[in-house]
Amino acid sequence: MKLVTSSVVRGSQQGESHGGLYLIDLQTEQIDQVIDWNTVDIDWTGRGADRGLRGIAFFEDRVYVAASDELFAYSKSFKPLGSWRNKYLKHCHEISIFDRTLFLTSTGFDCILGFNLDTEVFDWGMQVQESEYRFRAARFDPRGDDGPMMLNRMHINNVHCNAAGMYISGRRTGGMLHYNGKTITMAVTLPEGTHNAQPFRDGVLFNDSEANVVRYTGRGDGDEDRAIEVPTYADNEMTHLWSNDGKVARPRFARGLCQVTESVVAGGSSPSTVSIYDLRDNKRVVEVSISRDVRNAIHGLEVWPY
Repeated sequence: MKLVTSSVVRGSQQGESHGGLYLIDLQTEQIDQVIDWNTVDIDWTGRGADRGLRGIAFFEDRVYVAASDELFAYSKSFKPLGSWRNKYLKHCHEISIFDRTLFLTSTGFDCILGFNLDTEVFDWGMQVQESEYRFRAARFDPRGDDGPMMLNRMHINNVHCNAAGMYISGRRTGGMLHYNGKTITMAVTLPEGTHNAQPFRDGVLFNDSEANVVRYTGRGDGDEDRAIEVPTYADNEMTHLWSNDGKVARPRFARGLCQVTESVVAGGSSPSTVSIYDLRDNKRVVEVSISRDVRNAIHGLEVWPY
């Protein structure tokens, strides 16, 4: 079995590598870099922290990968097939496909954008509004001029869609939100700094990035709850590194998460490492390190379906 993962590099400069896309064979632990994200087209204004490729999704025979403000399509052999931008897409993190629509988190605009996979047009938008822990879905047309302002109040960084609805979370949402097509409610409260929150079994699976662990929390009495520490493979003993943009990069930052089986999940951490976690035995069983540079971190992570 193979995994596909993207990496971002905090504080990289023009002329340097900004991460890329990798295929990882779990049996042989072989790593193949299939895309080196070293482009002059990167937007160097704005938040200016992580540069590189982010969320990953699959539709038919295409691989979709998001950058900060652009969506890319590749063939299974990673031949470029097209790319699309929208003025309301900024600081994108994770993406999710459901019912022939690709949904993207637009962190800068506190919204979710929908990209129609048949027409290849951004034709759906929803800003998440919050006041005193009450949430509201404000729909807008991303093709028009009446969309939201770029405020980044909640730092929305994850979207997960299934038949039960859309699940949205971020560093400052307070938990995993549920959108049923009309209203937004709090599905479950989560620690601040959470990444990749998603429904799993009868509970929620997420990266507790502040605590350096992968967590599963069920609805029962807690016997099945798990908190497994992520590894660290830094080149030095520094606990933090101030990168060129003034942001802190640190080891053991947990981000990137996907289900492998009903009891096994894969998770990412920094410096760029992918681990396999056995929830039944409550332990890490495989670790594959891509980089030991603490600025280099995993972002998107998915099971390779082809």
